[in-house]
Amino acid sequence: MARELIVEADGGSRGNPGPAGYGAVVLDPASGEALAEAAEFIGTATNNVAEYKGLLAGLRAARALDPEAAVHVRMDSKLVVEQMSGRWKIKHPDMKPLAAEAASIFPSAQVTYEWIPRSRNKHADRLANEAMDAGKRGKQWEPRDSRAALAGPVDATPARSAAARAADAAAEAAETAHAAPAAPPVGWGSPDLGVPATFVLLRHGETALTPQKRFSGSGGTDPELSDAGRRQAEAAAAALAARGTIQAVVSSPLRRCQETAGAVAARLGLDVRVEEGLREADFGAWEGLTFAEVRERYPDDLDAWLGSTKVAPTGGGESFAAVARRVAVARDKLLSRYAGRTVLLVTHVTPIKTLVRLALGAPPESLFRMELSAASLTAVAYYADGNASLRLLNDTSHLR
Repeated sequence: MARELIVEADGGSRGNPGPAGYGAVVLDPASGEALAEAAEFIGTATNNVAEYKGLLAGLRAARALDPEAAVHVRMDSKLVVEQMSGRWKIKHPDMKPLAAEAASIFPSAQVTYEWIPRSRNKHADRLANEAMDAGKRGKQWEPRDSRAALAGPVDATPARSAAARAADAAAEAAETAHAAPAAPPVGWGSPDLGVPATFVLLRHGETALTPQKRFSGSGGTDPELSDAGRRQAEAAAAALAARGTIQAVVSSPLRRCQETAGAVAARLGLDVRVEEGLREADFGAWEGLTFAEVRERYPDDLDAWLGSTKVAPTGGGESFAAVARRVAVARDKLLSRYAGRTVLLVTHVTPIKTLVRLALGAPPESLFRMELSAASLTAVAYYADGNASLRLLNDTSHLR
């Protein structure tokens, strides 16, 4: 079954045309958790252009999470919803290329559209206003500045003209019982949802490349564990055996992980299942190089990679955005298989950081702000309503 994602998008112009911006958020349909946010000040534009720009940003963010997802778009723009649903013709020359671009992001069969009143589109509306506020200060919106998830009405200058707001009010009055149900509550107020599925995430032990801090992904030599790495694997195995909670072991296909997983599984008397989606990123031409060597040989490519998770390493590598898509698919598959169980996933730095980021709803750039040591333990619990809880991060106490 395809993963489901909700996109809420909005855009506005303070003048129509005037200073304009958009906002978009991708939501988990079960928990209501914000999986990704986007907003941008786009200069002088009309309301409708800004709304389409918001739609484009939301669809792109959803595709970055999972290109196979079934996407349900909710917007308070009747114009965009009806045009993208094919019920209204697109006559304005500024709208046609934007609509065509939006239609190209996902196959049409994967996307549905729903009009919602503005009162139910507060998250995207607030993002659009934050983007316009940033533009007024001569800056661009930054994810760290987002306050869109906070409750309460938007307190910025209204994005729409008085006429547009009146149309919103009339449309909202006509809204009927087909509105989608509210998302379940998030946080301490949630009901008891039973035993969660818990992923204990073990980074593999050291290889010869690890102490040298060389890029070592899935496109390189597939090194084995070093002597130090084998000792680390045995120490992790002893610690996990002492806890006695692991019920299954799943490993990346790469040798260093399978060796680490084998040490744990032997101690626990379990088999090792291999999951391709847990492999490390492919670092292309950077495989085997140090950061300094990459900086010397590919300075522009490295700067671009550090600036965006959508940029792949030189020579056909894999972007962090691409890794996130396959890791999310692997996560969902494993959650379905191991519901309510505690499972050891032996994998790599990038997949572990990605699982942590997705659990926290953190922005993509948070990948660069986590430290994960060789043979460290991290744990994430996943509940029946789609919420996740980070239980442990980079624990190396068993190695001391």
